[in-house]
Amino acid sequence: MLDLSSLNENQREAVLWNKGPLLVLAGPGSGKTRVLTYRIARILEESKGQYFRILALTFTNKAAAEMRSRVEELVPKEFSRVRLTTFHSYAAELLQQHGNHLSFRPDFQILSNDADREALLDDVLEQLRKDLSTSLPEHFMAAQLLPAVTRLLDQCVPSEEAEVLLQQSNVENAISLARVYTAYREALRHTNSLDFPSLIAESLDLLSKHPFLVKHIRKVYKHILVDEFQDTNHSQYRILSLIAKPDSSTLFVVADDDQIIYQWNGASPKWIQSLRDDFSISELQLPENYRCPRLVIELANALIEKNLNRSAGKKPLTAVKQGESGSVVRVFHFGNIDEEIAWLAEDIAQKEPQDRVNCVVLARTKRLVELAGHKLEESCIPVYFAARKDEFRSAPLRMLHAILRLVNSKEDKQSLARLSKAFYEIEGIRVEVPPVLSRASADGEDFLRAWLNEVRRREVLEKKTRDLLDAGIKPLLTSLNYRDFANKLLVWATELQDGIQQEESAFNEFEEEREVWMQILSEVTKKFEGEEVSLHQFLHELDLTSKTPLKPPDAIPCFTIHASKGMEFGHVYLIGMVEDQLPSWAAVKKGDHSLEMQEERRNCFVAITRAQESLTLTFSAQVFGWQKQPSRFLIEMGIEL
Repeated sequence: MLDLSSLNENQREAVLWNKGPLLVLAGPGSGKTRVLTYRIARILEESKGQYFRILALTFTNKAAAEMRSRVEELVPKEFSRVRLTTFHSYAAELLQQHGNHLSFRPDFQILSNDADREALLDDVLEQLRKDLSTSLPEHFMAAQLLPAVTRLLDQCVPSEEAEVLLQQSNVENAISLARVYTAYREALRHTNSLDFPSLIAESLDLLSKHPFLVKHIRKVYKHILVDEFQDTNHSQYRILSLIAKPDSSTLFVVADDDQIIYQWNGASPKWIQSLRDDFSISELQLPENYRCPRLVIELANALIEKNLNRSAGKKPLTAVKQGESGSVVRVFHFGNIDEEIAWLAEDIAQKEPQDRVNCVVLARTKRLVELAGHKLEESCIPVYFAARKDEFRSAPLRMLHAILRLVNSKEDKQSLARLSKAFYEIEGIRVEVPPVLSRASADGEDFLRAWLNEVRRREVLEKKTRDLLDAGIKPLLTSLNYRDFANKLLVWATELQDGIQQEESAFNEFEEEREVWMQILSEVTKKFEGEEVSLHQFLHELDLTSKTPLKPPDAIPCFTIHASKGMEFGHVYLIGMVEDQLPSWAAVKKGDHSLEMQEERRNCFVAITRAQESLTLTFSAQVFGWQKQPSRFLIEMGIEL
């Protein structure tokens, strides 16, 4: 029997709710993940022996993995009935299973970086220019057009409507741009490829055109839960609406309109209002904060109440945490940013080791984050930056990824080029791409077999490498056992690492990325509990997951505010609290009541509510050579300067 005694009254009501769709407005540190996991566990426990499943959608793999682990602890025998995943990963699953209705095969490739997308767009432009019936402006180049194509995909604009929409928006060369956009989407289908924005666009297209799929989804997934709903953009909201509307009684959504900080990606308070309008959804609030000291909560409430477009009746946060000690909130003023950063490094260096590892440095801009991080490194304090990393950088992992992509997509020129480059960096053996392409064409082989035959002709090939090719790649081509092959390649690379002489940089980040690989493999296995994960499924998960290394235990995280969302830290240092930094220059220009300023206020709110023990705010009279005024948010929080 599930024990709910550790939940407060509001949390328990949310977990046990069965009166139709529910929106839970959950403030920072209010135990929303606990509520979601206990609700999932409660539903599973009460429905033992039934076959329906639960779909839980969130926005990061980290959040999904954390929830997955908690649910598994609570109801291990029923866990296989839950699909806990991100919006993009769920879109990939939809297209794997039903993409044939849009001419996509299940083994489609995900173009996870702009270089691959630009290469495809270059091919599109080349083909369009060969078409005598089409006239494109001479200045049309892939790199310049890609952002416009991405915007149209993000908005899920149907190809047949692009021209009218662009003309109505008075976009220059609207007809030509619409033709490029249409041709790009056609090229994705022709090459059996998808990029991040088209995953959502094509999934929406699929569900809109084939309503029987929606009925099938709701038959399989009786309950739909959404975490961090405030991060939803219009396209994601439309997908949720389609799969929930046939029977929205079991829709359960957790959100916080005070933490909407992704307006640039389409997040907006209006999607929470749309949820109310479209579903007549009930609401429940979780204002209790278990994370932050009382003084931090007072600052946060004073700040966020200045925003005008908050949910009506939104309750202030209530501090539950007891036993504050020492200087919980500190504010320091410096003459210039160099003094500010130098003091920061000195203050962190003076902390006891057990306190230092619980510190984080936050700033609104990447430039400030990097400045602080480099100063800490100068003081011999290890630093961790959390920038998203879509591709592996070490040659062994790039080689592994390229081989798996070539097994999955047999005529992938980009992966062939990456494989040849990585192999040269490791072995010093250059295999030119054109001869491989010619050999593949002449012999009717796929690219990887042709490359393998070309390499095996080289007499200088070391025995270890020849064994990998013969006992690793050749069986992989027929068995598709990517786990076994990956183990062999990683063992081979590890043995070569110590004796490498050519291109020593080939093994930069190898050890960290090997750990990342093992972690991703483990998380994918847990996600598809009890299911055989095919090569193309694994590649989809791999391409959708950041390759950022895990934080070393003794490193100080230096994050932008956006990167820190969803996390918590013992001691928070929020630096650069000046006008034009936090709030940003664009928000200051728009004015105090603008949407931009309200989002900047939410940025500050998110930053200060990461603190579990102490909060330090710093600002300077001069930043990067410019005179600055203290951030208006300091005054709004009631801090005397």
